Amino acid sequence: MALVKPLLSLPPVARGAGISIIAPASSAKAERVENGAAALRRLGFEPQFAPNALVREPLYFAGTPEQRLADLYAAFEDARTTAVMALRGGYGSNYLLDRLDVDRIARHPKPFFAYSDLTAVQLRLLDEIGLAAFHGPMLAADFYLDDGVHLPSFHAALSSNAYNLGAEEGLRVLQKGSARGTLYGGCLSILVSLLGTPWEPQTEGKLLFLEDVGAKPYQVDRMLWQLRSAGKLDGVRGFVFGEMLDCVQPDAAPRLLEDAICNALDGFPGPVAIGLRSGHVSRHNVTLRFGAEAELTAGDEARLHLFEPTAEWT
Repeated sequence: MALVKPLLSLPPVARGAGISIIAPASSAKAERVENGAAALRRLGFEPQFAPNALVREPLYFAGTPEQRLADLYAAFEDARTTAVMALRGGYGSNYLLDRLDVDRIARHPKPFFAYSDLTAVQLRLLDEIGLAAFHGPMLAADFYLDDGVHLPSFHAALSSNAYNLGAEEGLRVLQKGSARGTLYGGCLSILVSLLGTPWEPQTEGKLLFLEDVGAKPYQVDRMLWQLRSAGKLDGVRGFVFGEMLDCVQPDAAPRLLEDAICNALDGFPGPVAIGLRSGHVSRHNVTLRFGAEAELTAGDEARLHLFEPTAEWT
């Protein structure tokens, strides 16, 4: 089993708390920002925008790496807030990885809500300092929509409560079995992009959650092959795949994606489930707490139970 860090203790995030809003990757449309902020306020939270959160350049970035990194530090150090949330993903947070002072963030740990391009930053913070990653809704990607956020899991994650996910959240069985381990993962293409870097994902002994958007089944197969060839599927206890939004191939059989996943995982003895709406989803984005223990059971139906986070990992 890979070495793991103890989880950092996180402050409670109650109704009325401030949430720091940052854009570590790409910029967001103004209307989506306004609607997302209004939705957070209706839920009783107070969004606090970082100084560069609304910058729209250079290129497709929300500011220079220096501006985005400054906002990241400021968000965690802001005494007015108890959580951090990205505006959206897009592209660009990879430019922060080699400059990131993780110890500075470790001194002010807070829940950090993000997914997509932010997977790399979240996993580095989880692997190196034990900051639980909240793979969940972002302000201008989900909260701006009337049905963009799965509120039960969002509130349960903020309050550090245990919770269950199943068919209502899209989960269904691909391969039967049961397994327990540390929940870990994120956007599949981002995990693959980290191979060969100093920040390779630490997947051994984990319940691995993988999701993506717009990747054809053969591309999903290829990415899983690459992870497997790199040894990153060795020791994985179970797999949970996301909704895999728009991961289809025109005129192909409806089950091509599922069959491609089963082919790529041929010989894996544990449980495999698919369909969980977390990350790139069509609606009701579920919050997952990476770094805490979870249990996947796949029998007649699939269930994912997330336990309360503890100070030590198993």
